[in-house]
Amino acid sequence: MIAEQGGSGVPFSIWRERVQEAWIDYNGHLSEAYYVLVLGHATDAVMDAVGLDARYRSTNNASLYTVEAHLRYLEEISADSDLEVRSSIIGVSAKLLWIWHELWASGRLRATEEVLGVHVRDGASAPLPTDVVRLARDACVSPPDGASGRIEPIAMS
Repeated sequence: MIAEQGGSGVPFSIWRERVQEAWIDYNGHLSEAYYVLVLGHATDAVMDAVGLDARYRSTNNASLYTVEAHLRYLEEISADSDLEVRSSIIGVSAKLLWIWHELWASGRLRATEEVLGVHVRDGASAPLPTDVVRLARDACVSPPDGASGRIEPIAMS
């Protein structure tokens, strides 16, 4: 598991992880729960990169809570795949951080996820530290195609 922070370009953060055998489902590919696990690790890496790391969380009794997420499964991922999550910050406000993840395997985009997190301190929403907001704004890029996704209603037949 490797996390690294990008420079001024996209992606802001990269998380690398290898698919574990226990993550493979009865269809022979990565089970949906483990997409969420890996993408959660990538969210943690973004938090660390903007200053919401373990020390900050324990010292301030504060963290980022996911309040909304939208995951698109684009292609299957097989056993023993090396995964790379390319993460970008696509929005920030006083209390909110909007993150975009792209999950890649074997040079192909396999899934995307957008996450909206609210900063919580002592059990209630609270403003993000100003240095975190500044860093996130400096790293912010325009939302890519596929962001702000939603499931369209299905016509009953």
